[in-house]
Amino acid sequence: MAAAVAAMRCGSGSGSDGGGGGYDKGGMDSGKYVRYTPEQVEALERVYAECPKPTSTRRQQLLRECPILSNIEPRQIKVWFRRCRDKQRKESSRLQAVNRKLSAMNKLLMEENERLQKQVSQLVHENAYMKQQLQNPSLANDTSCESNVTTTPNPLRDASNPAGLLAIAEETLTEFLSKATGTAVDWVPMPGMKPGPDSFGIVAVSHGCRGVAARACGLVNLEPTKIVEILKDRPSWFRDCRSLEVFTMLPAGNGGTIELVYMQMYAPTTLVPARDFWTLRYTTTMEDGSLVVCERSLSGSGGGPSTASAQQFVRAEMLPSGYLVRPCDGGGSIVHIVDHLDLEAWSVPEVLRPLYESSRVVAQKMTTAALRHIRQIAQETSGEVVYALGRQPAVLRTFSQRLSRGFNDAISGFNDDGWSVMAGDGIEDVIIACNSKKIRSNNTAPNAFIAPGGVICAKASMLLQSVPPAVLVRFLREHRSEWADYNFDAYSASALKSSSCSLPGLRPMRFSGSQIIMPLAHTVENEEF
Repeated sequence: MAAAVAAMRCGSGSGSDGGGGGYDKGGMDSGKYVRYTPEQVEALERVYAECPKPTSTRRQQLLRECPILSNIEPRQIKVWFRRCRDKQRKESSRLQAVNRKLSAMNKLLMEENERLQKQVSQLVHENAYMKQQLQNPSLANDTSCESNVTTTPNPLRDASNPAGLLAIAEETLTEFLSKATGTAVDWVPMPGMKPGPDSFGIVAVSHGCRGVAARACGLVNLEPTKIVEILKDRPSWFRDCRSLEVFTMLPAGNGGTIELVYMQMYAPTTLVPARDFWTLRYTTTMEDGSLVVCERSLSGSGGGPSTASAQQFVRAEMLPSGYLVRPCDGGGSIVHIVDHLDLEAWSVPEVLRPLYESSRVVAQKMTTAALRHIRQIAQETSGEVVYALGRQPAVLRTFSQRLSRGFNDAISGFNDDGWSVMAGDGIEDVIIACNSKKIRSNNTAPNAFIAPGGVICAKASMLLQSVPPAVLVRFLREHRSEWADYNFDAYSASALKSSSCSLPGLRPMRFSGSQIIMPLAHTVENEEF
């Protein structure tokens, strides 16, 4: 008797057992099924190669011509061919999607190669010029052929009128495109980022330019308009963005818009003040259908709101930055992201300047964060990633953002959030701050406290050199039992259950000293920087 096979190359049958290979033997014993043998599958695949969709007459003829198929009913043959066609159709769709992705990636790599060739040519030219200057020192000091050019201010670049704003916007667009696809910045590939069909994207950081800059480009399975909408909502994906407010919106050519934007960023430590930006943001459509959002700071530090909270910020500068989104044939987009900032590193203590002078920090916290965010949304939208146990990624993302915002609010301690310093002798000591505004805003329930209350925060900053953030977070998580105060955790958890901020549905309970009530939250590895 021929050996039965459980899986066939083209689908192993059409039985009702759900395994894809059964045949109910005359309906007399519904618990037994006959599997297709390798010889039967080979005979069926020969016919399928000639005619993927045989008629009823052809199937009857097949049963007569092939004795090895005599124990299979015609309807089973029909289902077998249908399953083969379905499987081939799915495989064809998958291969077409992979081919489109590879074609788009190939186009992206060709553009990157062209940009690198231009950069090499420019470096060769500069090198030859420097050699000539070194060989002929007299040429370097000879200024007889130089003309004295007097630069006059351009009245069109006056930010106080629409024409001036449009001129600034067009200039910003040109400079941004020269960074995104040209050689205006000497880009160096970021270590660990390798291009390929399944790679995250191409990430590079600046070398030897003013400020700090990062550039990323990759494929995203979303339409350009959707990508631009997500990226312009910076607080939704940039954890260090405290707020972003559009003060003015003006129409521009090609259906574009010019916006005056005020943005506040959190401080990464208690030792330095936070940064804010007053920028012009220009959104337009290119001739090839690409969408561009470019942004730069407006000259002068007097722009933006004159509120009390702005006094706690140091005005930083955003050099031409933005997003270039190109539609791909067959769907999806090629996204170029450039972030170029001058964070006024001279105004912070010297030991902290690496945080403000590192392009890699900008790449990890801002540039790649934007690309990861839109790719994650694209995967969720297309169903490429399926979450088990009813997990809702949008809800988890919102909850994570709230946790991050609460932590950053406590670190920065802005006055308009209700924070006031209670104790602290210096910026390097432990600072005790109180916030009664947050507790009052929550006291709207019937069981709200009558007595005044508030949130107390103790915070301090420490500089640990040569310690990767992910390693430190993992160490604190795994060794919490060595430094956590269990009794304090139990007391805090009990207080939360009886307060107006308690979560509904929690029952009062006793805690033992051996329990860890408030463990460190789990974090995603690529967000632990």
